[in-house]
Amino acid sequence: MKIIYWISTIAICIIMLYSAQMYFFNTEMVHGFFKNFNYPTYIVIPLAIAKVLGVIAILTNKIKWIKEWAYAGFFFDLVLAILAHYYVGHPVGLSAYAIIILIVSYTIGKKIRP
Repeated sequence: MKIIYWISTIAICIIMLYSAQMYFFNTEMVHGFFKNFNYPTYIVIPLAIAKVLGVIAILTNKIKWIKEWAYAGFFFDLVLAILAHYYVGHPVGLSAYAIIILIVSYTIGKKIRP
């Protein structure tokens, strides 16, 4: 169970860090996506910062309630990403897989208490 937990946790952290780096380094492209989804573009950089902080909270596991909020934030981020892509006709692929990985990480993490 610990191996599955760590594989899923590292995977979701890599996905979120990849997303955050896209927001930081390809900001204009991400702004275009956000405009296409009718999302405000001013949240791009704060969202990237939140993703990095969420990864730190999950991996360090220092304060339990902050880790819970990080998982919740990732869940809502992924649900909104899936819905946004679906409603504009884009494939939801990676976001759908990521939400499954997130749920696996969270539920197994609750069972083994790393």
